[in-house]
Amino acid sequence: MSGTTQARPTGITILAVLAGIGGVLTALAGIALFVLGAVAFGGLGALLGLAFLAVAALYIAFCVGALQMKPWAWPLGVVGAAASIILSVLQLIGGDVSQIISILIGAGILYYLMRPEIKAAFGRA
Repeated sequence: MSGTTQARPTGITILAVLAGIGGVLTALAGIALFVLGAVAFGGLGALLGLAFLAVAALYIAFCVGALQMKPWAWPLGVVGAAASIILSVLQLIGGDVSQIISILIGAGILYYLMRPEIKAAFGRA
């Protein structure tokens, strides 16, 4: 059973497209890190590259699922936004003040995905 028969909200379309772009770019970075990181840093570099590839897979899966309004896409979006916030907070603690913007963006996405009408659009109400 698919999510619903109602039209996909414009905000979901925007998030899905951005997630798809981010997924492709993250996958490219992950491949580069896996290969070059393994050469430069050994197993740790390869592990970092695999982590990037896992995040890329999450973004791409969310993109595909959100464009089709699949119920399983909603938790992927929530996990992706929450993970983004957590990683940004860790970088902020490390001294990268620019991460405040990333935290605000992640929080905005999380807020949007938690809105009752968005949850309902994914069949999650």
